[in-house]
Amino acid sequence: MEKATLTFTDVSITVNVPPGTRIIEMSEKVGSGITYGCREGECGTCLTHVVEGAENLSEPSALEMRVLSENLAGSDDRLACQCRVLGGNVKVRPG
Repeated sequence: MEKATLTFTDVSITVNVPPGTRIIEMSEKVGSGITYGCREGECGTCLTHVVEGAENLSEPSALEMRVLSENLAGSDDRLACQCRVLGGNVKVRPG
């Protein structure tokens, strides 16, 4: 199974994660500033800027795309409760 790492640049912590892990699952554990409200992809609170490795994340769903556009998110922004790390290295910081 491919290994994946997730780095939270705001707290300078890198963790090994199983492929398929949602960013929000780890951000809480490491104390990153990536917070959440609903966990359902509706509120936009967990907006996350992908510094590196966007190609290693799951494709955004129609719901995530809508919430990102409503929040005027940039092309490197994702919702931490929706996107999953599929493998490789991903670096994120709070949006």
